[in-house]
Amino acid sequence: MATPLTADRLLAALHAEGVTVVEHPGWRTHDRNHKGAWGPVNGVMIHHTVSSGSAASVALCRDGHASLPGPLCQGVIDKAGTVHLISAGRANHAGGGDPDVLRRVVAEDYGDRPPAPRAHDGSAGAVDGNARFYGFECVNLGDGRDPWPAVQL
Repeated sequence: MATPLTADRLLAALHAEGVTVVEHPGWRTHDRNHKGAWGPVNGVMIHHTVSSGSAASVALCRDGHASLPGPLCQGVIDKAGTVHLISAGRANHAGGGDPDVLRRVVAEDYGDRPPAPRAHDGSAGAVDGNARFYGFECVNLGDGRDPWPAVQL
């Protein structure tokens, strides 16, 4: 478990890995921290946007939508491999999850495979994944035909 990185340290870590970064206006303070804890962090959750185009995908992840307010992640990874930073704090990207799965993540021990989740968002005893994971959204339709460029991966 780790304390979440400050905005400066997150930016420095991405630059240290050679990542091209775009800092979107307000990213350092655009967060959902008022909804609960941010940290301790146990890992990274990666999703695809089910959208196309960098500008539209970044806007969706920054602003959210009617049923889920943004930010929906800390960063959006576009087809060119650029990380668009939209939040340095808590984001709506993971929801609730099974505490057994989190325990295995923390222990870095899945055995033969991760445990099948039994709890989910809204379940009694579900853990708050938004507090425990960084979220990155990759621009991709997720239809099996939209390519995943090597630079994005």
